[in-house]
Formats: sequence, structure tokens, C-alpha cells
Amino acid sequence: MINPKDIVYALTNHRLPLAASSKRALHEAFFNQAITSVTIDSRQAEAGSLFIALPGEHVDGHDYIQSAFDQGAILAITGKEPPEGMNTVDLRVESFDPQHLDPQDITFPLCLRVQDSLSALHTIATYWRLRHPHPLHTIGITGSVGKTSTKELISALLEQKYSVLKNPGNRNNEIGLPLTLLELADHHECAVLEMGFYVPGEIQTLCEIAQPQIGVITNIGTVHAERAGSQENIAKGKAELVQSLPAAPEGVAILNMDDPWVRKMAEMTQAQTLTYGITEKSDLMAKNIHTHGLDGVSCTLSYRGVNHEIKSPLLGAFSVYTILCATAVALTLDLDWDLITAGLEKSRLNLRMHSFTLPGDITILDDTYNASPDSTIAALELLQGLGRRRVAILGDMLELGRYEHSGHKSVGMVAATAADELILIGNRARIIADTAAAKGFAENAIHWFADSTQAAEQITGLIKKGDTILIKGSNSMRMDRILTAIKGAEDAK
Repeated sequence: MINPKDIVYALTNHRLPLAASSKRALHEAFFNQAITSVTIDSRQAEAGSLFIALPGEHVDGHDYIQSAFDQGAILAITGKEPPEGMNTVDLRVESFDPQHLDPQDITFPLCLRVQDSLSALHTIATYWRLRHPHPLHTIGITGSVGKTSTKELISALLEQKYSVLKNPGNRNNEIGLPLTLLELADHHECAVLEMGFYVPGEIQTLCEIAQPQIGVITNIGTVHAERAGSQENIAKGKAELVQSLPAAPEGVAILNMDDPWVRKMAEMTQAQTLTYGITEKSDLMAKNIHTHGLDGVSCTLSYRGVNHEIKSPLLGAFSVYTILCATAVALTLDLDWDLITAGLEKSRLNLRMHSFTLPGDITILDDTYNASPDSTIAALELLQGLGRRRVAILGDMLELGRYEHSGHKSVGMVAATAADELILIGNRARIIADTAAAKGFAENAIHWFADSTQAAEQITGLIKKGDTILIKGSNSMRMDRILTAIKGAEDAK
């Protein structure tokens, strides 16, 4: 684990002098202290923690330095003047003079004053990544749909041969990714890192920190178009990953040939490319795809003229793209086909969409975390392949910008044939309702609610024994309230 001396060394641009007195001061003051964890949340600080105080939109971490110390943190990085009376070493370039560093002046807990605490986090994480004692296979993953499932499946396959670090949950941004890298231990051989995109330049920054040799692009959709402006801008932002890769043969860009935006990225990278697809000719292709409802999928993977039969518990035909991505990375890192097929067959991932059964023989497809047009259509196609009465509970899809109307309309077109009952939530979801009705969907089977609270109050009267129910919408629509209402009603029976 990183120690205070490493942090000081990183934040002073590796310019520590060689004078014996300074080296002795650093050794005596810092070397024997161990950082046990790194956090930006004072509530998660523990004995030996490093607390990084970051300014936020609603909460400023600088207001909680003392709280972090009370929890046991021994070190805090602050971009503002710390509270009066706190032990502080000023590491700003114009202030720091290690020649005058006196170990007697350094007692813990201690604040390290920097110019900008977020930049300091990036600098420390970059330093820690670069000083990893062994070669580290680093895989960056981005795309509009399927990043998390791809990350999880890649990790599951690689864990059969390597020690793997991956970023948990939604730690895929300029804060979460460097925090993940600070968990690198000597035993790690691979880092599998999901990279989110909101604004141009963000993925480039993440690549400068993580320095991936393998880049995976899943697809280019319209999610976050509200911020990025257009699908073209989204594609440019995602392409920063392949543009940041090292040249061949070290760098490998794994590209979805079925996506025209991703296909163009082969011309934007100096890395070698490994392509995958279902419809377009690719290095790795899937054919003979069969879905088996809630029992997963099977298909034939063709690579270099040889076919391999695989099965996977992942749900829906769209998950074949996840299988292709993970297989491409596994092949790049020299996993043999026996390991790949075995890993695909046994991988039961903790994904955002999962199914379970409630009393009354009600099957729930819980995909309440988030939604985009592509992911919602994929979920509806899964629902369509299931038996019995199919109920789609869909909320607004947000951050689509200029694609808001067309995105909801495309979902309505699919919903018209994929479901038997539509329960729609939010003003944008009216577009889904109107489109489905225009396609001939029975209007008495369409139910609209202004918000999830209103829907949760009425939901039990709209579902029946034996229903298969898909619940999906953008995170801020709080679709989980509906799931809680259904669970509560069925458990009470």
C-alpha cells in the first residue's frame, strides 16, 4: 500500500533532493507510516486512511477534514487552507522546500496542502500505477451500452489465469478510476477499468492516469448527448481511448464492427486492431445465436477459421456482444479456448439487470439502475422472448438531448410488439405511449403516471398472477420505488 513518502514524492514532481539530511527527514517522518485506504468520504475513513478533500456541487470535502481525522485518518490532502491549528506541510511548488523538512515538525494526523486536490489525486494515482513492480495488463472499456457487463465478464474470464483489479460499481470517472488504481497491490497482474464519458477530454485524462494497453469500445449510442451535444461528439469522446493506446504490437484496440461509429476508429489508432461482430465481417464473429429465455444464450464463436460452441447464463441476444468483447480480451491475453468456454459457461455475474421470482409466480426483470434507447430496446427484446403475460414498466430516459424524441419513439416501436401491457412513467414516456398506440397497441393496455411515486401507489392493481415484468428507466426516475411496491404487495399476500 502507498505510504506518505510516496505521496510527497509524487506531489513534488519527483524533485526531492538527494541531500542526506532531507532523505533522513523524509524517512523518519513518513517512511514508517502506512496508508491503509484512500477515501473522499470522511464517513468511510478508518485508522490509517488518507482523506482527499474534494469540492463538490453540494458538499465540500474540505469541511470534513477534522471528521476524517476523528475517524482515524492520518493524512489529508487539501486544496484549501486547512483549519487553524492543524499540522500542515505545504507542498505547493512555490512553497515546498524539502531541504528544510524537519521530522520534528511533522506529527500525525497531517494535512498536505496542494494547489488542487483533484489534480493531486490524479498525480498520486498515476505515480502509483507507474511504480507497479510487475508488468500490468491494463484494459480500458468504454461505450454507450454494456460497459459494466463487459467489464464484469472480462474480469471473470481473466481471473481464471491472472490476479485482477477492477473498478467496482460506477467508479468509472475522474474520481472513481484513480481511487481504484490506488488499490493496486503487488500481486495484481491485470487492471480492468470501465471508463465513463460526459465531456470531451475526460477519457483522455483517464487514459493518462491508467495508461491502458488494451482498449475496448462496445458501441456509440445517444446517452449523454444532452451534455456532449451529438452522437458524433460522443464518438469523438469515446475514440480518445483508442487514440491513447500505445502502438502495435503492445497496444490493441478491440472494436465492434457492427457499429459504424466504432468501425471508423480503426483508422484513429496506432494500436493493432482486433475486431468483433455478428453481421459485419470481423476477426471474431458470433453466429447461430439462440436465446433460452432466463436460461441464457448459446452461439458459435468463429476465430481464425475455427468454430467454438459456447453457452452463457447472460440474458438476451444483445449479451452476445458482451461475450464477444470479453472473448477478444481473453484471446489477446493468451487464454486458451478451454478456459474461455468454461469461464463463459459458469460466469454468473452481478449485473445491473437480474431476474427473480415473487410469490404469485411473478417474474421480475429488474433493470432499474438506468436506461438508454439501446439498452431499453435490448431489455424489451428479452421480454418479448419470454412466455405468459408480459408487462413493461418504463420510465423517462434522460440526458438524450436532441435525440430525446427519436429515442423514446424507437422504444415505443419495439414496445408495441414486445409487451402485452405498458405502464409508463414521466412526461417523455408519453412519446412511448403515443408511438405504441399508433402501431396498434391497445390503448386500454397503456397506463401513464406522472412519477414513480404515483405509479407505485397504483401498481398492484395493474399486475396479475403469472406476469413477467420488466422495470426500466433512468436512475433519477426512481423506478426502484415501483419494485419495492410490487415486492411489498406480493410478500403481504
